Amino acid sequence: MAIGERIKLARKKNFMSMEDLSARVGVSKMAISKYEKNQDVPGSAVLIRLARALDVSIEYLLRPQRESIQLKAFRKHASLKVKEEEAILAQAQDWLERYLDVDELVVLDKEKTVLPTYEIDSIEQIEACSLDLRQKWNLGEDAIENMIELLEDKNIRVGLIDGVNDFDACTFWFDDEPVMVTKSNIPGDRQRFNLAHELGHLVLKVQEGLDEEKCAHRFAASFLIPAATIKQELGEHRSSIDPNELYLLKHKYGISMQALVYRTKDLGIISEAAALRIFKRFAIEGWRKEEPGKAVASERPQKMHQMIYRGLAEDIISPSRAKELLGEPINLF
Repeated sequence: MAIGERIKLARKKNFMSMEDLSARVGVSKMAISKYEKNQDVPGSAVLIRLARALDVSIEYLLRPQRESIQLKAFRKHASLKVKEEEAILAQAQDWLERYLDVDELVVLDKEKTVLPTYEIDSIEQIEACSLDLRQKWNLGEDAIENMIELLEDKNIRVGLIDGVNDFDACTFWFDDEPVMVTKSNIPGDRQRFNLAHELGHLVLKVQEGLDEEKCAHRFAASFLIPAATIKQELGEHRSSIDPNELYLLKHKYGISMQALVYRTKDLGIISEAAALRIFKRFAIEGWRKEEPGKAVASERPQKMHQMIYRGLAEDIISPSRAKELLGEPINLF
């Protein structure tokens, strides 16, 4: 990736047009266009202004070439604009490149990620698929304490990016290995569901005629709280469920109250009419947008940070390089 692609990537990451960037740097739009097409190279003074305008280091603009990552699954709202999607892709590219740099600097012995594949031709088969994966990963049927930690333990890279309001999560492939990216600064239950949803996209081979998003959605719910587990908590059949029950289960299993209602409906614990009554109450109370009570704590990836601090301790990485790779100050405390 030459300096032109770097400039373009950083511009998109910051939701900036060529006009925006040219105004901040003090050069023409034509000059920005030439830089991005590698038809011209900015001088040192312009390079410094570009770095400041794009809120990146000069080292970032001069960083060695990396292959662009390829998008596999993208969980988003229909209202997501092209410019916003480009920004998300650029943010994910920037994060992954830093991660790959860390991988090369701090070499660890690790197994290649091998995920099972489940061919399904009906949505009901997903229950058995998620349970089988839980068994393969020795999870039993209890709550998953930390979803990000679980994925990282399975050598799946996980990153957090700012994203946009209408972005949830996405999955990329690099060197035939899956990489998950999800939005930062969101409640933990939403974050965990997003990651479980992306895991569903990775392991399910959905036959024609089935909605892939609905299948991944069902997988996420069943992976976070298996059918036998939720039936043990609530019973086989109920006429209704109190919000306080949903709240307690939300914090026990890290899955939203609304997702739990859908889960109980899908499993036949409550009827569609009962689920509708619960959702009507949520709408009246204003809980559809923000659920009541304390939010589930969000999770943070640890593996990349641990590798950077290891490199710092062993003098493989300098403090300034560590700060650049982290994308934040190196003082963890």
